[in-house]
Amino acid sequence: MPFVSVTRLRLRGWRFLPAFGIGAFRSARQAKSAPGALAVALLADSGRAFWTLTVWQDEPAMRAFMGSGAHRRVMPRLLDWCDAAFLVHWTQDLPEPPSWAEAHRRMLKEGRRSRVRFPSPAHERFEIPAPRTTHEHRWK
Repeated sequence: MPFVSVTRLRLRGWRFLPAFGIGAFRSARQAKSAPGALAVALLADSGRAFWTLTVWQDEPAMRAFMGSGAHRRVMPRLLDWCDAAFLVHWTQDLPEPPSWAEAHRRMLKEGRRSRVRFPSPAHERFEIPAPRTTHEHRWK
């Protein structure tokens, strides 16, 4: 059954955007060609927030991607770059990727915080605004 992974990251400041953008692009390129990847979508939201939505053949495929290549190299840097980070995973038996509205609903209901070194009040309160879907990029 397909495995869905959604993240929402908020950068602490614009100064982190160039390095984050390069890391995000490299990770998305890696995900698009990773074994077991069924869908890859990125969303640049307002307020320096960025969403990812990936669908995988199964959880082991997603975990293999997470622990390798560009994604593995950029993950530790997010601890310092981000002041809010959330993620949610679930399995689904739908033929297409979930909508951003569904991803947000799941994030609020079942999501969890990721560790950041400089958490914002929104991170502490688990406040996740609905995504603004005007700057979406889908691959696959």
